[in-house]
Amino acid sequence: MSSRKQRVKAEASALWRELYDEAPPTSVEGADMLDMMLKRLPPTASYERLNSPYLHHRAGVSWPKRSGR
Repeated sequence: MSSRKQRVKAEASALWRELYDEAPPTSVEGADMLDMMLKRLPPTASYERLNSPYLHHRAGVSWPKRSGR
């Protein structure tokens, strides 16, 4: 197992223990464990921030002016 996969599995295992207060499954790889945890999450409402009029391109948002170098 590569060091990246080992780190992902270690982080996923730690997250599993925090979320479920039980030992993580040992026969599952880290990416699969994360997938299992994400599938257990309840469905969420749409992300309202993207519908905000304050983030719309016509809301008067401007970029900083470049200095004349």
